[in-house]
Amino acid sequence: DSHPRHHSFIHTRGNMTDQNKNVAVIGLGYVGLPLAVLAAKKGYEVAGLEKDEEKVRLVNEGENFLQDEFLEEHFEKSMVRATVDASVLKDAGVVIVCVPTPVDKLYNPDLVPVKSAVSAIVEHIDAKKKPLVIIESTINPGVCEEVVEPMFREKGFEVGRDYELSHCPERINPGDPKWHVGNIPRVVGSFSEDGLKRSVEFYESILDAPVRGMKSVREAEATKIMENSFRDINIAFVNELARSFTRLGIDITDVIAGAATKPFAFMPHWPSCGVGGHCIPVDPYYLIEHAKRKGFDHKFLKLAREINNSMPEYTVELLQDLLNDAKFPMNGTPVAVLGIAYKANVGDKRESPSEKIIELLRKHKAEVIAYDPYLPEDSDAASLEEALSRAQAVIVATNHDEFTKLTPEEFAKHDIGCVVDGKNCLDKQAFEGSAVRYCGIGK
Repeated sequence: DSHPRHHSFIHTRGNMTDQNKNVAVIGLGYVGLPLAVLAAKKGYEVAGLEKDEEKVRLVNEGENFLQDEFLEEHFEKSMVRATVDASVLKDAGVVIVCVPTPVDKLYNPDLVPVKSAVSAIVEHIDAKKKPLVIIESTINPGVCEEVVEPMFREKGFEVGRDYELSHCPERINPGDPKWHVGNIPRVVGSFSEDGLKRSVEFYESILDAPVRGMKSVREAEATKIMENSFRDINIAFVNELARSFTRLGIDITDVIAGAATKPFAFMPHWPSCGVGGHCIPVDPYYLIEHAKRKGFDHKFLKLAREINNSMPEYTVELLQDLLNDAKFPMNGTPVAVLGIAYKANVGDKRESPSEKIIELLRKHKAEVIAYDPYLPEDSDAASLEEALSRAQAVIVATNHDEFTKLTPEEFAKHDIGCVVDGKNCLDKQAFEGSAVRYCGIGK
């Protein structure tokens, strides 16, 4: 094989050696903290390295600061020893990097958090322990080989001799009651046979799910990018159809439900006011930009991103149309934006389309009243009742349970005349014959 990092597939269930019983997790956010708690539950001595001193304090006091069902059930005081001191890495047999990998305003991947974590590792790890270093942060194919491994090499560490280096892309779905950090299947790639074997054994020792060893670290990096690009493309497809079907007088939600009756070769995706979260709106750019540097233009992925990025603007245009029909100007109209989080029933606002919707409304000089029961510190109203009482129009931007129960009567009671259902979570038929003007995304 011409690829220097390929080796045979390994899938061996076994026990971790004593030298690897000390685990360090860098980054105690949505990915790192559940993973650290899971490893502690499975018998590992776990230290969490986190630069946010408030998070360190909360973890050490046994307080869960994330809305995560796994943590709410399993997190207890003293399970994870959190610290801002990177010297804790010297005792670790396994070091896992779980820092964020955002994109900047020009959608270029920002690898500063990953590089910072790796810098801490190379300064403190003990080569005598031959630690296993695992990058869980989402990265584009080539980062482990072109960025991470050279940082170790510059310090005199040789992969396979002084340490092992692997990539196991994180898989987590905040707010999902079924799939959590302990039962989602994983894939892992490494630089060596022994690194892959140790990595597979580690994850099999903490997961109640299968672990697939990939032939190379680059394949493991590409797996996560493919998963989220797949979702982004399919969401863009239905978002474009939603805009088309609106012109054609077709309810896309009924069409998707009809197509989903086919038991093979179709997977339903749903249109909305935009795509948010830490993965789908970000990960495709990692591949787009990396491939561009290698001389390939990802036209399809770029178009999907363009379509999905345009949905907040389209949503505001829908409200503008409703207001025009009602002979109301956007300028000066109080608009309640219900939902700041990117998904239902969580307080996570990363890459949320609500932020763009709010920005566009303010650009049109609307009076914005943002409200999210999961993000009170970011809300302009203390309750849903207050938000509705102050508004004349509404955009539902997140399908929190509290919002999906709203009825035309509830809106009418507050003299709200226009509602844009950005998540298609309200009953469209209930609005027929109502004094409240209603519009969904493609319905």
